[in-house]
Amino acid sequence: MTNFLQRHRIFLLHLSFWCFYCSFYMYAYSSRPGREIVLLRLLIFSVVQLSFAMLVAYLNYFIFLPRFLKHQKIWKLFLEFTIPFVVLIGLRVLLQRYLADEYTHHERYFYSTFYIVQLSFDTLLITIFIGTLRFAVRWFEFESVRKQMENDKLANELKFLKAQINPHFLFNTLNNLYYLAYSHSANTTEVIAKLSQMMRYMIYDSNYPKVPLTKEIEYMQNYISLERLRLNNEVPIDFIIEGNVEHILVTPLIFITFLENAFKHGVSANTSGSWVKIYFRVRDNEIIYSVENSKLKNTSSEVEKSGFGLQNLQRRLELSYPGGYKLNSNDLPDRYFVQLNLSL
Repeated sequence: MTNFLQRHRIFLLHLSFWCFYCSFYMYAYSSRPGREIVLLRLLIFSVVQLSFAMLVAYLNYFIFLPRFLKHQKIWKLFLEFTIPFVVLIGLRVLLQRYLADEYTHHERYFYSTFYIVQLSFDTLLITIFIGTLRFAVRWFEFESVRKQMENDKLANELKFLKAQINPHFLFNTLNNLYYLAYSHSANTTEVIAKLSQMMRYMIYDSNYPKVPLTKEIEYMQNYISLERLRLNNEVPIDFIIEGNVEHILVTPLIFITFLENAFKHGVSANTSGSWVKIYFRVRDNEIIYSVENSKLKNTSSEVEKSGFGLQNLQRRLELSYPGGYKLNSNDLPDRYFVQLNLSL
């Protein structure tokens, strides 16, 4: 039903107007004082009125207005429209007089100048209204195309931003893999297996506007597992989840950037006191996600290099959650804290 209304909305709009107009004309004609209501006469007059009004209106709608939209000369539209308008009004007056009293002048109203002026004015108003519908339809079509182009542009931008995540992730993980292989670690095979799982998620499962939050958390847990192996389980890593994370959909790969930065700039197996805390909390219609990590000394240049990933993330948040997110960070001498609040 909805598809039918969408496909035929213009026709239904015109039909609704003419039904309303015909009903109004029949009511106005039958409510005149001192006039006996004859159903057949009322129907004939209504059909004549409606037919002539539609003929004038749609001559303008389908012929004169399209020509005007091409040459855009108002004087030319006026000349093209005036002649057929005058001819049709004249025919309409002659036919109405014949139907009223067969030219016997018993119905004086139809022979008055007032009747001709009123008929011309009413027909002109209807023609203008129907013509306005054409402009309105064109405007809505233009807006629809513009919005579609804007949506396509935003969708392409999101795809581009998301595509930047893959090489960034691969670069970091391959560095880890190189380190494990170089040190002849027994965990190299496990790292490759986990990397394969994560790549499968990034290439296939995350190719949707929204993904289950549980999948995102699983992806992050795999990433943390890789970092634990690289760090030989010597760095405390807390991953806390509160609330029900089932049946929640989120934009894919929006949480991993903070996690990558925490391990890249705040954790080292050679530095004592390194730690990372990841916190997920789901309450009502909101997700609270925070990452807190220790800070390594002399990391300012590395932090500057990570700016692209954070800018990428913020732009994706603006596109995916306009007005529905809050991003706060706190850069302290010994730690870095970032919190993301998402409204679902």
